[in-house]
Amino acid sequence: MPSSSGQPGQGKKIGHRGVDASGETTYKKTTSSALKGAIQLGIGYTVGNLSSKPERDVLMQDFYVVESIFFPSEGSNLTPAHHFPDFRFKTYAPVAFRYFRELFGIRPDDYLYSLCNEPLIELSNPGASGSVFYLTKDDEFIIKTVMHKEAEFLQKLLPGYYMNLNQNPRTLLPKFFGLYCVQSGGKNIRVVVMNNVLPRVVRMHLKYDLKGSTYKRRASKKEREKARPTFKDLDFMQDIQDGLMLDQDTYNALVKTLQRDCLVLESFKIMDYSLLLGVHNMDQSERERQMEGSQGENDEKRPVAQQKALYSTAMESIQGGAACGGSIDTDDTMGGIPAVNGRGERLLLFIGIIDILQSYRLIKKLEHTWKALVHDGDTVSVHRPGFYADRFLKFMSSTVFKKSSCEHRHSCQTPSFCLIYCGAMMGGEVRSSLHYVTSSQILPKKYKLPDRHCNYSSDKLALLAVLAVNMSGHIVHIIEYLQHIYGGK
Repeated sequence: MPSSSGQPGQGKKIGHRGVDASGETTYKKTTSSALKGAIQLGIGYTVGNLSSKPERDVLMQDFYVVESIFFPSEGSNLTPAHHFPDFRFKTYAPVAFRYFRELFGIRPDDYLYSLCNEPLIELSNPGASGSVFYLTKDDEFIIKTVMHKEAEFLQKLLPGYYMNLNQNPRTLLPKFFGLYCVQSGGKNIRVVVMNNVLPRVVRMHLKYDLKGSTYKRRASKKEREKARPTFKDLDFMQDIQDGLMLDQDTYNALVKTLQRDCLVLESFKIMDYSLLLGVHNMDQSERERQMEGSQGENDEKRPVAQQKALYSTAMESIQGGAACGGSIDTDDTMGGIPAVNGRGERLLLFIGIIDILQSYRLIKKLEHTWKALVHDGDTVSVHRPGFYADRFLKFMSSTVFKKSSCEHRHSCQTPSFCLIYCGAMMGGEVRSSLHYVTSSQILPKKYKLPDRHCNYSSDKLALLAVLAVNMSGHIVHIIEYLQHIYGGK
């Protein structure tokens, strides 16, 4: 996943993405500013024009319709004047994509407001794909440039994608909201509008691109030097050896969703996809704020824009698979999936399956054959779709995500955080309050409550009780410190 911090600097050309003499990103020699302007003008016209037409059922021929409009810089009776080079804007399957947007609860005016009302944010650290990424200011949508073959494959995928979403809108697969093409300077630049998996308003302490493969699946030295690097499978296995522990219902819902999505991808002969995983460490954020001595940048309390799309967060995407039709409480999780690591720290996970526009064509078969001659064929990422899906699912369900239940006493009894009930003597009067600390802070019996947990000064502080709470919010045990008096020094 690209980072939104900073701007791309002067660097070598990767695929069609480059940087001009002024330092501005280019794609097929079109400047980023011109491309963003063309995208916003084009979407503004096509969505506005479509909204004036009556709604109707999607027909098979709708998946193959391509509408085109010319935008001369001086303007026309249909289009406004602009300061970009002349361009033609194409919209693929407009009626079908309108249906997809409606299915996810996105109204035309909200879609237009997000994409066209505010400047698009160019994301730096776009990775090795050679694509350019833009993000809407409200964090809702990602715009990504795609290759001709990828756009062509998405067009062919649309009828099956339509049927799958009708049956199950809760999915970790990408949510596609539009496919467009900007023709300028004799070049075709195709872009797809998708849901944004990793919200900017939540700090991701760790970020992984996971395939379930081990061949060359370690972040490069150059990647590691970035401010917000994206790590890979071998890094995960080294850094998070105990995996990410979920409560039983959440784990079951997540695995069920992954199984269903992998079956869909396999049926379309899709492979080489990844699970994008963002990890927000709530306890680490708390420690960072305490070290700063002030509230500073509060990742957990920053206002989050109201979501326009249904089923767009990780928790919403898997919630439909919860056992017995139950609902997983998403209060205060910002759409993330609650989890804990091996140290008992509270985490929020943001996940989605990405890069699904790869079909197992001849070039991939040849690539796998060549790699298998040199390396263990089962470890390389490019594999036949059935094997790829099985390996992907096994890695996610056994190495990355793990079930935490009362059947596993250690996982069940390991507290994620603690609530401390304490009292203080002030002029003969006892005042009590409830405070939060991480589990690691109270494990030593001689824990001394820091002054920052008290809203009043006192020469005597009584730590009355500690409630150890697991990741589901249930009290797993109570450690009593009745009448255990500490000096208030």
